[in-house]
Amino acid sequence: MHIPVLLKKSIKSLKIKKNGIYIDTTFGFGGHSKEILKKINNYGKLYSIDRDPFSIKIAKKIKDKRFKIIHGLFSNIKKYCKKYNILKKVNGIIMDLGMSSMQLNNKNRGFSYKKNGPLDMRMNQKNGISASEWLIKTKEKKLSYILKKYGEERYHKKIAFNIIKNMKKKPIKKTCQLSKIILNSTPYYKISSAKKTFQAIRIKINNELKELKKFLKKVLNVLAPKGRLSIISFHSLEDRIVKKFMFNYSRKFPNLPSSIPLTEKELKKINQKKKKIKIFKKIIPDKKEILKNYRSRSAILRTLKLK
Repeated sequence: MHIPVLLKKSIKSLKIKKNGIYIDTTFGFGGHSKEILKKINNYGKLYSIDRDPFSIKIAKKIKDKRFKIIHGLFSNIKKYCKKYNILKKVNGIIMDLGMSSMQLNNKNRGFSYKKNGPLDMRMNQKNGISASEWLIKTKEKKLSYILKKYGEERYHKKIAFNIIKNMKKKPIKKTCQLSKIILNSTPYYKISSAKKTFQAIRIKINNELKELKKFLKKVLNVLAPKGRLSIISFHSLEDRIVKKFMFNYSRKFPNLPSSIPLTEKELKKINQKKKKIKIFKKIIPDKKEILKNYRSRSAILRTLKLK
């Protein structure tokens, strides 16, 4: 069973207008989309996006004229808005960057380091290469860098060394094979030791952080005046990107290198072209939600409003 994280608080943060236009950029199991549909009237509209074909199947079961599901990447949000003639008309956007329970619990997807299955990790198994195929093509130095950058893994060098060493004997095709190598590469033999490595490889395979950055570059040109964007992130890498983006656009002056010689008048001129936003205090789950859904413990909700 999938329990949406910060569901009520994230929906509340959008300040939903009954006849507004909304986008759920990560449909997943449909938790946020279904809540938005409860809040809008017959003149309202909801567009949901997901790259996972399984999520698209779930979304297609929703028979509602106010609802439209889009199979694709959320980084293409501007293209979708042009297609449906809603550019600069969107009142609110919700984004949940977490993995859904249906993805983690399905051993055939390869996301779980606890369940044995094919080492895949693709959000869309019809596109790109699997984690197993990627490891075959990746050199030790690059793998070590990926584990450090995307997993913030302390033992990235030793894990990378042991993965490549084992690969020379036989390909790593199963999640349990990879988990075992990781466990033998760290001083504490705990299954959770594999979490950071699995996270790093998954982020790389799906270009998750690059997709997020592409999305953020376009999103302010999609929102209507006073439109809102709410993003739920689950690890420091994502939250850092979101926080930096929001901070930069909420500043009085743009974030430019100090070496550029500009007068205050020139800075003001540049600032006039920049989108202006208001950011709200971050929200985290309370103890009650964490007890109900332990996966919510690291979640952070950040919201902005276009001025």
